[in-house]
Amino acid sequence: MRLLTHNMLSSNIKGVTNGFPLRIEVEKVVEKQVDFNPDFLRNIFPKIEWKPLVEASRIMGYADLPDDADPTLLHSDEFLRRFHHALLELHLEEGALFCPETGRRFPVNKGIPNMLLHEDE
Repeated sequence: MRLLTHNMLSSNIKGVTNGFPLRIEVEKVVEKQVDFNPDFLRNIFPKIEWKPLVEASRIMGYADLPDDADPTLLHSDEFLRRFHHALLELHLEEGALFCPETGRRFPVNKGIPNMLLHEDE
């Protein structure tokens, strides 16, 4: 699961009002090379919740993103490459996601998060 996906997911359990961001538990991280596309990064940047991305990348062992980011950084090739690596090349291969409100565990196996709910949820 890429951090791009993580940044878009939230817990949909009934009654949960604060289901984002899901906490990450890492068992295995894999780096997969992806073609660098600065235009894609510039277009997706406004849709990304920055602080959860930074926290998730650090949990996955990548600490090269700045704590804060604004659109002026999109002119920096160095920033774009770091953003690209965190967003698209880090994959949570095995582990889990946790609802921040309920603590409900959603397993991640072979890079696929299982977000299916039980009948009572």
